[in-house]
Amino acid sequence: MKRLLEWLHNGPLITDGAWGTELQRRGLEPGENPDPWNLSHPERVEQVARAYVDAGSRIILTNTFRANPISLPDCSPEQIAEINRAGVAISRRAAESTTAKVIASLGPSGKMLMAGEVTPEEITAAYTLQARACADAGADALLLETFSDPEEASLALAAARATGLPVIVSFVFDSGKNKDRTMMGATPEQVARRMEDEGAAAVGANCGLGPSGFPPISTRLRDACELPIWIKSNAGMPEIVGGEARYTLPPAEFASYLPALLDAGACFIGGCCGTNPDYIRALVEEMRRCA
Repeated sequence: MKRLLEWLHNGPLITDGAWGTELQRRGLEPGENPDPWNLSHPERVEQVARAYVDAGSRIILTNTFRANPISLPDCSPEQIAEINRAGVAISRRAAESTTAKVIASLGPSGKMLMAGEVTPEEITAAYTLQARACADAGADALLLETFSDPEEASLALAAARATGLPVIVSFVFDSGKNKDRTMMGATPEQVARRMEDEGAAAVGANCGLGPSGFPPISTRLRDACELPIWIKSNAGMPEIVGGEARYTLPPAEFASYLPALLDAGACFIGGCCGTNPDYIRALVEEMRRCA
């Protein structure tokens, strides 16, 4: 956590926005795992990272969300490590000559631990491989994002912490009557306390809700622990048009929630599904007005 607090010395930081939809604009097929593009189309992946740097992101993620052995069963461990190393290298190139930090993205396995679809040993091995590859490539920190199962998050956190890098853990709160629980029923208070006890450097929430739903979640996370809070909301709630999810909340309206997020203790603020560099530029402008 000490390293993250040093980054936050001058105040909260604006992170980046969605990657998958930006890659789709560059030719990625819907449903296709984007991570192998780090090897097959590195120039297009770098375009996304550079667009966010140019928009003002101080934190850039990597195109490695699903680059683990469980999500890429047809790839060898060597290939998966190469995909992760390339993802970090691409974001590093985009961030060079700036002060932007590169945080490697590690998403959930996509398998149900409680249902026996994957074992704890397989989870540990998968995140050990991915975290080590990202650390060896020079990531500044690791982000476990879009998790819903605290048990899987705990296993992934332990594996990621073995690298010695700071590890941020971010959950999706989109279930329950008030949309304030993960799919597995965990509350913000439960995950915040658990992740703090297990050595996370920061805790947060992403995806699942539009920006109006995140200030209450951020407040509850902040009040439950002493960790910095990471927040990345969707660009509103999607509308299904022609079988596709479309996000229609304008960038300026998205950014208008920034003061509420700051009041709620958010330290790292960016966008998730439906956002793009225009949303990050709007957040940067709003941050200047709040300064």
